[in-house]
Amino acid sequence: MSKTDGGYWRRLVRRLTSDVAELDADDLSEQSQAGGAQRASECQCGQEAVVLGRVRSVGLCPKASAPTLEAELYDGTEDVTLVWLGRRRIAGIEPGRIIKARGRIAVRDGRKVLYNPYYELQNTA
Repeated sequence: MSKTDGGYWRRLVRRLTSDVAELDADDLSEQSQAGGAQRASECQCGQEAVVLGRVRSVGLCPKASAPTLEAELYDGTEDVTLVWLGRRRIAGIEPGRIIKARGRIAVRDGRKVLYNPYYELQNTA
């Protein structure tokens, strides 16, 4: 048995024995790194970061002064909340969509946040 066969069998057994959420997280993490993004778990507060992941949820947070659109982005390692101030809706920002976002990481209530990030909608195919 060659060295590559051991790797193939190890990957095959892992695919058959791991749960779907774990496999999805691994795929997202690999896709993120291949897209030139950083892992969300490695981003620090105040750092300029590029993250790529899948939108898990989108919500409108009506405030007294201005509405806020928030999207939860998961890259396979950790969640990052994307916040657009003064927006009620952005076309293409919807659950299940892959997005690459860039901005400065902040921390709000112990969670990583990107305020008004630059974003690119990625092809799902």
